[in-house]
Amino acid sequence: MSRDAILNAIRRGLKRGPLPADQRAMLESRLHTHPRHLVPARAKGARGELVARFIANATREFATVARVPDMAAVPGAIAEHLAANNLPTRFAMAPHPELFALPWDTRPMLKPEARRAEASDTVTLTHGFAGVAETGTLMLPGVPERPTTLNLLPEQAMVVLRASAIVGGFEDAWDHLRARHRDALTDGFMPRNVMFVTGPSRSADIEQTLELGAHGPRQLHILLVEDDAEAV
Repeated sequence: MSRDAILNAIRRGLKRGPLPADQRAMLESRLHTHPRHLVPARAKGARGELVARFIANATREFATVARVPDMAAVPGAIAEHLAANNLPTRFAMAPHPELFALPWDTRPMLKPEARRAEASDTVTLTHGFAGVAETGTLMLPGVPERPTTLNLLPEQAMVVLRASAIVGGFEDAWDHLRARHRDALTDGFMPRNVMFVTGPSRSADIEQTLELGAHGPRQLHILLVEDDAEAV
């Protein structure tokens, strides 16, 4: 069923016709202008301050962060993390160009598999689109090069994030995403979903006892690449 057919069926159910021109113009303006809301002081600061704040907030929410000097050092940092935590060296990896380009041959014991995650996967690796310093949150759009299953199914989720992709607040992260998809927006398209991940999955619904891994990864490990390259 086409989009127009679905919307027309909803209108008939609500006993409404097409929107009047003035209401339609108001909605179109709201969708395309994206007015910014109040930005708190903790979402502001120089680059170094934002990176430090992101790390502090992420670790406060039970994530772990390893700082690596450049992308070439990522495989080594992954190998160290997996060995230290007795984790398998075979893992599902997001089919992102920057992850494909990593020098995996320097760590032949690692067996990354570019694909979506499966229920049997213990470890996954994905590419972070942005980090929000305000809360230590990762922004992970659901696009082909960043499959959403990698963020939900494993026990251990690893995320490669450039320091240059860390922004102050959520408003900045959304601005970054819209700019990245500006050409697609002219046709009305954006990623079908956007996940915001702050630390590993946890819940205190049962007797108010904190349980990690309740509905997602039990551990979140962020590999923070400290370079000045433009985030993609």
